[in-house]
Amino acid sequence: MEVTTQSQHPDSQNADPGNVLENEQGLARQLNSRQLAMIAIGGAIGTGLFLGSSLAVRVAGPAVILTYLMGAVIALLLTGVLSEMAVAHPTAGSFGVYAELYVSKWAGFVVRYTYWAGQAIAVGGEATAVAIYCRWWFPRTPAWMWVVIAASALIYINARSVGSFGEFEYWFSMVKVIAIVFFIIFGILTLSGFGKSPTSGLDNLTSHGGFFPFGIRGAWLALVFVIFGFIGTEVVAVAAGEAKNPGQALPKAMRSMVARLAIFYIGSIIILVAVIPWNQIQPGSDITASPFVRVFAWTGVPAAAHIVNFVVLTAALSSMNCNIYLATRMMFSLARGGYAPAVLGRVSRNGTPINALLISAVGLGIAAVLAYRYSATAFVYMFGIALFAGVFVWLMIFVTFFFFRRKWHVGESGRRLPIRMRGHPVTTAIGAAAMAAILVSSWWVEGMQVTLKSGIPWLIFLTVIYYAWGRKQSAVSSAPVRK
Repeated sequence: MEVTTQSQHPDSQNADPGNVLENEQGLARQLNSRQLAMIAIGGAIGTGLFLGSSLAVRVAGPAVILTYLMGAVIALLLTGVLSEMAVAHPTAGSFGVYAELYVSKWAGFVVRYTYWAGQAIAVGGEATAVAIYCRWWFPRTPAWMWVVIAASALIYINARSVGSFGEFEYWFSMVKVIAIVFFIIFGILTLSGFGKSPTSGLDNLTSHGGFFPFGIRGAWLALVFVIFGFIGTEVVAVAAGEAKNPGQALPKAMRSMVARLAIFYIGSIIILVAVIPWNQIQPGSDITASPFVRVFAWTGVPAAAHIVNFVVLTAALSSMNCNIYLATRMMFSLARGGYAPAVLGRVSRNGTPINALLISAVGLGIAAVLAYRYSATAFVYMFGIALFAGVFVWLMIFVTFFFFRRKWHVGESGRRLPIRMRGHPVTTAIGAAAMAAILVSSWWVEGMQVTLKSGIPWLIFLTVIYYAWGRKQSAVSSAPVRK
């Protein structure tokens, strides 16, 4: 199969939709709505909840419940704008392509490279979490060993067909869903007086400094950690490029995903801070175990902590699997758009971009090095770096939607989309403002200064690269991409 890119003028502000979308053909459309919905759950539920929640609790105390509610509202707004654009243009480059089509080529370049880098780093963060969970059982083993084992297994899975990836991720995600439901039920029983737990009702929500031990400020700053738990929901839009029937599958997957996430996240975090005093969930500055594991260890249920540790390990592997998929498709999109070497845009016989997969595994190498050198703090550093990419890209998705809605509904297309963002432009503006505020707020969160320290130089670097090289590359015909 050959895909060629038509020549575009280097000074044109926006790309030609026909050319950009045609370039990304070649991926196999094998994902159904059932798999899409679970892939979305798998992309979101991971270390952001099972490990990062301990950081959020440390900043906000019991008020973290309200923080998760705010995060759910922002995620709902994001999925609203993204689903409308994804139905219009179901392609692997997703929001990166939309930014190029409706904002500018620079925006498409920066969004895609930032998201690729963020997902590559997030893969490493998930791998670091895998090492933390495994060392809970085997404390004398080196962290880097678990990173290498997890990386090898998941690269193999992603190298197979996207249908195999979808089915694997479906069952991985199902384990997480069942585990969270069980955790909530178990927590309700514990708070009702069953078991050996020393807790009594909901006293822990108001004891130890009250519901707002750090005030409203603490509840807001915790959103820096909480929003990371929702980042990953955009995987559905990326997967649209390989969906069987994106016009029907995408809206259905989006609607079910956010509702489930809100219930799972808010329900589980209520149980977490109600069962254990919030100031004992993460005793020190280093993360050594999942707070969900601590709940079962606290209640004294035999072997339960080991079962939950296995579940959160599965959750980390699932999210890691999704992150590898996302990074791979974004690099594939960059290559097909002329912003990366053409060899990275080639696909195998089963429709998988193997070369893009291998280059996207760079985060795993970084994770292995950090796990070897800084095993106690590696997760927090990688968390902060990946956070910038996720929040910046979400901000750009909201910004892109302003341009998309203005152009799509004033005559560029006579097609009416089956899904429409409600309350625009007010709801879109609220989402964009929230993401910008979260990004700025990260500077005042302990340990998260790395977010802006790494993110701002990264954007400057990408801008220099774009105007020195990327703009010219997108203006010339790319070499044929062979299957």
